[in-house]
Amino acid sequence: MKPGMSQSTQLRQELKINPRLYQAMDLLYMPLLDLQQHLKQELLNNPFLDLVEAEEEDEEEQAEPEAVAETPEEKERGEEIDWEEILLDGFDTAGGRREEHEEREYYEPVTVATRDLSDHLRDQVSLLELNPREMLLADEFLGNINDDGYLAASVEEIVMSLNEVIAQAAELDDRDLGELPQYTVSEGEAMLKTVHELDPPGVGARNLRECLLLQLGEAGLTQSVPYRLVDTCFEELIAHRWSEISKRFGILASDVQKAADEIAKLDPKPGLRFRSGDENYIIPDLIVDKIDGQYHIFLNDANLPRLRLSKAYQEIARDKKKFEGENKEFISNKLNSANWMIQAIEQRRQTMLKVMNYIVDRQRDFFEKGVQFLKPLTLREVAEVINMHESTVSRVTNEKFVQTPRGVLPLKFFFSSGLATSDGDDVSARGIKAQLEKLVQDEDPKHPLTDQAIVNILRESGVQIARRTVAKYRDQLGVLSARMRKRI
Repeated sequence: MKPGMSQSTQLRQELKINPRLYQAMDLLYMPLLDLQQHLKQELLNNPFLDLVEAEEEDEEEQAEPEAVAETPEEKERGEEIDWEEILLDGFDTAGGRREEHEEREYYEPVTVATRDLSDHLRDQVSLLELNPREMLLADEFLGNINDDGYLAASVEEIVMSLNEVIAQAAELDDRDLGELPQYTVSEGEAMLKTVHELDPPGVGARNLRECLLLQLGEAGLTQSVPYRLVDTCFEELIAHRWSEISKRFGILASDVQKAADEIAKLDPKPGLRFRSGDENYIIPDLIVDKIDGQYHIFLNDANLPRLRLSKAYQEIARDKKKFEGENKEFISNKLNSANWMIQAIEQRRQTMLKVMNYIVDRQRDFFEKGVQFLKPLTLREVAEVINMHESTVSRVTNEKFVQTPRGVLPLKFFFSSGLATSDGDDVSARGIKAQLEKLVQDEDPKHPLTDQAIVNILRESGVQIARRTVAKYRDQLGVLSARMRKRI
């Protein structure tokens, strides 16, 4: 290869995206609470933005919009925002399709000072008369109890782990731990019995069977039929083999089922009651209300800061003498940013209303009659009707909620696949699930409906569905099979 320098020409496409497009996409994606915080922050950062007071808002709605002075920077760049083109193209830019923007995740604040299962158990252990050696072993056991309340490691593993810590401490000449004798498995078994006596009953169990036995023992039912069933024929009990169990114990099958009902009242995951129960409050972004027989859509943005261009700073922008040196760049950037923000917020409002209006028109039967009449709907269908890009509709519906006469629902609730009916119409998969749930709820417990029976009933109503699809929907709803639902 001959060393040297050379010049060459090359033609290529380069993708340059205005950062404000990212900002506009984030505004569409933001739920109401996040948008409120974002606008408040913008008010603090941009002096060209001003807050419209409630009494001023009505006056401004009646007045003609005031023309905003165009800065020299705007004239040079010619940056006129064509929102229609941006939304129709799904935020694509000239020069090629951009890669999908990674949507920002929004996290709700969580309470820091919460007490969990571990705190609850340690409070109880601190009241026991344990020597330091036993306290160390107890703490090791508590550290291996998961959120469900189960022991996540065997006794042997816990003892071995603690002994390794002691051995390492001895090598480091740590007198606090290094001089402790090694723990034995029998000591671990004895400590596990102590843990099993703690509240809630069933905590520290190694499996579901032991958890149920501990709870029955705590209730003083060690001589009862439920205790005997869990202790000696747990697998048959899970499989609902009532006849087989009745023959084995010489009792009526109905008595076996009654005992199983008592067992079902026990808590299979006792630790979850101490899980942090922070309530997540939902503020709907949209409101659908029925007035005089017509459905009307409103934006729930009464508490959203209303922005306008600051009159004081507009006067500064009009003063050409101020556009010198650093002032020119600062004023130009802030004014352009303020204009962009106001237009982006208004476009967000209009886009959300367009999407929700079509959803209400399409799902009118749902609002009138219930979830069984929900029709299949896709993002692409909405995008084609309102003449926007599918990705734009996706951002509008993501993490958004609507208050309706049938409750507060996520916008994604209205979107689902569909099945064909005999009359040529389509029915939503979510509507089919609702019908399935209703059929199971109203069935005769002694003669529960099989999957094929449900298929036949749905076909009579015009819904063409396969048995495996019914089984899939039933599993998704957490409904047991007909044999498992049967009552004696």
